[in-house]
Amino acid sequence: MSFDAGARMQFLFTLRSNGVTDKRVLDAMEKVDRGRFVRGTFTDRAYDDMPLPIACGQTISQPSIVGLMTQALAVTPRDKVLEIGTGSGYQAAVLSYLARRVYTVERHRRLVSEARKVFDELGLSNVTAFTADGSRGLADQAPFDRILVTAAAEDPPGPLLAELRVGGIMVVPVGQSDSVQTLIKVTRTERGFDYDDLRSVRFVPLLEGIGRD
Repeated sequence: MSFDAGARMQFLFTLRSNGVTDKRVLDAMEKVDRGRFVRGTFTDRAYDDMPLPIACGQTISQPSIVGLMTQALAVTPRDKVLEIGTGSGYQAAVLSYLARRVYTVERHRRLVSEARKVFDELGLSNVTAFTADGSRGLADQAPFDRILVTAAAEDPPGPLLAELRVGGIMVVPVGQSDSVQTLIKVTRTERGFDYDDLRSVRFVPLLEGIGRD
């Protein structure tokens, strides 16, 4: 199945029906072919609004959740963005059309290698992928204007909060990995942090350390 005009139209309709209304986000998601990030037996489901398995026991999030998280992040063209949990690379690719610079961190070397290959094929020169412990952030490049976490933490991680610029926004799923989680929007102010609950979600857990694969 290809991301032809018909598939794009249905894809965008599904996004809008699920609350993704920001034109810049919709334009970015129209430009990024999700099929480039799905492999194996699930390629024919690439444009369905559902999460799909990828290597290393991870998943590629359903498009509507990608859209809603990106929308909540309110990325501007001047922003430097940190993504924790590269996975397939799909979310970082969407962010690349919205931000000045995207740094994405993943604990599985295989996923980073595969994502880098797709970024190169798509000419996404403003995305840099690292194999690292995402729970610790990326101190060498901090502070960040926006931080997006695509794995669930019990609380917004302290190292990531510390790397968020004043006025910056972080979107992160919070909750136990075996129960319903809540997507949280954190805004850093001069006085501290403001927290807004967005919706219920389900993500893989945010783990410390580097994966073995």
